[in-house]
Amino acid sequence: MRVLGIETSCDETGVALFDSEHGLLADALHSQTDLHAVYGGVVPELASRDHVRRLLPLIEQIFTEAGLRRGDVDAIAYTAGPGLIGALMVGASTAHGLARAWQVPVLGVHHMEGHLLAPMLEETRPEFPFVALLVSGGHTQLVEVRGIGCYRLLGESVDDAAGEAFDKTARMLELPYPGGPHVSRLAEQGNPERFRFPRPMTDRPGLDFSFSGLKTHTLTTLRQLQAAHGVNEQDRADVARAFEEAVIDTLVIKCRRALEQTGLTRLVAAGGVSANQRLRQRLEAALAKRGAGVWYPRGRFCTDNGAMIAYAGTQRLLAGERDPGPMRAVARWPLHELTAPLTTPAV
Repeated sequence: MRVLGIETSCDETGVALFDSEHGLLADALHSQTDLHAVYGGVVPELASRDHVRRLLPLIEQIFTEAGLRRGDVDAIAYTAGPGLIGALMVGASTAHGLARAWQVPVLGVHHMEGHLLAPMLEETRPEFPFVALLVSGGHTQLVEVRGIGCYRLLGESVDDAAGEAFDKTARMLELPYPGGPHVSRLAEQGNPERFRFPRPMTDRPGLDFSFSGLKTHTLTTLRQLQAAHGVNEQDRADVARAFEEAVIDTLVIKCRRALEQTGLTRLVAAGGVSANQRLRQRLEAALAKRGAGVWYPRGRFCTDNGAMIAYAGTQRLLAGERDPGPMRAVARWPLHELTAPLTTPAV
C-alpha cells in the first residue's frame, strides 16, 4: 500500500509518501520557525495561513521526487489531532479533498501515535512491547506500548511540558525561538558545578512530570544574579547548563523507573526534545547499566513530520481503518483513547 501522509498540527508543514513494501519513498518539510520567531512563539492564525500556502506545492514536490504521478497512491493519512485546530483543519480538508478527487480512502491519525511509531522508520527498529518517552511540544508522557493502539499511560506532565519549559527558559535567557536548541548550545559553555537546580517530582513515587517549578527556580536564580552584579554571558551559560541538567536527569530517572515498574527492557524516545544529544547519551548510559536499550527516530523525524504520519496511517489503513464520514480535526485527543486495529498489520 502506498500512502500520502500530511502533517499540519502546529508550525511545520510535513508531507511524505510511504510504501508498505518499499518503505519511505519521499518526504518534505517546511518549518515556520522564521515566521513565528519575531513573536517568540507560534501565532495560530499565521500558522494556518502558511500551511495553506505550503501544503500543495510540497505534495507536488514529493510526487516529483518519487517519480510518481499526482494521485498515484492507495490512501491518504493526515494528522487529525491533537494540535492547533485551524492548522489541523488545513491538513484535514486537503486530505479529504484529494481523497475524493483521487477516489482513495482517507484516515485521520493521532499526532502522538505518529511520534511514538517514528523509530519504526529506521533500519533498526524496536520490537513490541516497549516504554515510550514522548517529549514533543506541549507533551511529556511515558506510555507502555504493547502494540499499535495498545497504549497505557504511565505518567505525564501535570503543568508545563519539557519543551514548553525549554522555550520559556530561552526567553528568560534572551535566546531566540524555538528555545530548546539555543538553550542546549548555550549550556555547552556552562559550568555544571556552579548551580544545582531541583529535579522535580523525583523524590516521590510515580511517573508524572512537573516543570513549572523548575522554570520558576530558573527565573529566581537569574533575578538574584541580576541583583548581585548583573547577568553576564557566563552566568547565562551556567544557568542554561543547570536547567538542562535538571530536565535531563528528571527524564532519565522517570524512564528508568518506568522500565523497572513495567519489567520491560526497551525504551523509545521520540518528539522534539528527544533530539537533545546530552539526553540521548545519558539515557543510553543509564539503561545500559540495567541491560536495557533505547531507540530514537533520526534527527529530522524527531520534530513534526509527514513521514511519521504516513507510517502510522499505513499501519491502520492496512488493517482496514478509514474515516467513517466527515474530516476529523480535534485540538485535544488523549492517546489512551486509541484502540488497536481489528487486524494486526505487519510493521
